[in-house]
Amino acid sequence: MKKSIFALAALAALSLNNSAVAQDSVQLYGRVDAGVELVNHAGEDGGSVARVISGGKNTSRWGLRGSEDLGAGLKAVFNLEGGIEMDSGASDGPLFKRQAWVGLEGGFGRVIIGRSFTTTYDLVIKFDPMGFAPNYSWATSGGATGPSRYGMTTSFDNMVKYTGTTGGFTYGASIGLGEQGGNAADGRKYALGGSWFGKDLGLMAAWEQVNGSAVLPTGGRDRTAAFHLGADYKSGPWRYAAGMRGYRLQPGAPAAADLRGDTYWGGITRVIGPVTLTGAAYHINTKGRPAGADADPTMFVARAMLALSKRTDLYLSAAHARADEGQLVGLSRDDPGFGTTQSGVTAGIQHRF
Repeated sequence: MKKSIFALAALAALSLNNSAVAQDSVQLYGRVDAGVELVNHAGEDGGSVARVISGGKNTSRWGLRGSEDLGAGLKAVFNLEGGIEMDSGASDGPLFKRQAWVGLEGGFGRVIIGRSFTTTYDLVIKFDPMGFAPNYSWATSGGATGPSRYGMTTSFDNMVKYTGTTGGFTYGASIGLGEQGGNAADGRKYALGGSWFGKDLGLMAAWEQVNGSAVLPTGGRDRTAAFHLGADYKSGPWRYAAGMRGYRLQPGAPAAADLRGDTYWGGITRVIGPVTLTGAAYHINTKGRPAGADADPTMFVARAMLALSKRTDLYLSAAHARADEGQLVGLSRDDPGFGTTQSGVTAGIQHRF
């Protein structure tokens, strides 16, 4: 009798535990990506360098995400995510630089508060033929005369963000509060947009604005704005993607001229069994700089990727970039330029868990 009671108690405890697990979940996940790159014009002397890089195809990261079922179709959700420098083992910035947010999710969509990727970023990366590769993609940044010039803001601090879906439509908006006393507009950031995916075709439009802080005595502030358009078409093993960004910097100083940089890109992808081949081109049309200083850089990229499993890929990428008017150019989003051209080759491996 006692054994039966103990067995029933054990089954009840197990049932309750399983019920809790079904309702609540926490997942450890990540992506580790490292490679070896050979690139020229990589220093003041114009020489070549071979180096181990972190994130040749996608940024290396790890994180925790989870949800709690609150009933009536409502969930509490959270995400903590940090970057990893695979070449040194160091953290890429603060511990949870990539994402740190909590929110609610239900039939209305998802609302989160904290630090996260912007609505614009979430939409644009789906229309980048390189899938937003830190090495050799300008879909979110640029390589003209300095890091990330003419690019967009990938993440906001102090953010409130909404994302919703209806059929094939995804839409949303983000606001990053400037948190500046005396003027709520100082440092404030906005992003909004939407996309639609049918059977084979996808379309996207997005916009963002980032305010600087007011400068005395004029009270003017720098302001950058960027809009994006994109299209994606799939036909069997083929994929065709194209997009553009219209970037404008309006300086706060009354006499300063606006700076413009319109970025265009396109690419073709072909899947052949476990091999994925991609070719892409990016071009930035710069405007508003002094005569003879418009870089107007162009980059051509080719990549072959071999899937060893559902979670592990090998890849080989090659790229060449050039700029006009004797200006500097760099292949990757965070590398300054040291020459009017740069070429690079990267061989790497990525594993997802």
